[in-house]
Amino acid sequence: MNSRRNDTGKGPRRSRRARRTLRRLVIAALAALGIAGVAAFYFGDREGGASPQQIAQATGTLTAGRTFYDFGQVSMKDGKVSTRFGLRNEGDAPALVVQVFTSCMCTEASLLIGSERLGPFGMQGHSASPRLDRVIAPGEEAIVEAVFDPNAHGPAGVGRNDRAVSLLLGGRRVLQLQFTAYVTP
Repeated sequence: MNSRRNDTGKGPRRSRRARRTLRRLVIAALAALGIAGVAAFYFGDREGGASPQQIAQATGTLTAGRTFYDFGQVSMKDGKVSTRFGLRNEGDAPALVVQVFTSCMCTEASLLIGSERLGPFGMQGHSASPRLDRVIAPGEEAIVEAVFDPNAHGPAGVGRNDRAVSLLLGGRRVLQLQFTAYVTP
């Protein structure tokens, strides 16, 4: 007896092995495209970013007018709240902002330098937090705007919430700006 089927009239059929091979090739191609897209996003040219020479010369640091803010009670029904932290390069050397990220997905942050708004940025690994490589000249000021969404965690988010916005500066220094909010229904 012949165990092979003869499906005349239905056209040629692919074997199970051929279908598996084709499926693996398609998955591998999609994975390669995804990796290439992520690499292009994170490592590609950064419009307006600092040149390698500017990055090497940016040894200064930033100081914040305040590093903590208390929103007090925040009602879920009132929606998002925001605060701004003023930054200034008080040194003699340019300062480099490499990256901005938040401590939780309920928080977004934007960096405002002059008339330019960069962001919003979120939590690393959960949203975009690309390299910025932005130089802030001596005497120049910038603002970090932090936006907190009291509804992000639903009813489980009621109560005290402590969050932070972190700026990775040149030389791997971190400037942390923190806030707290007591979320009510």
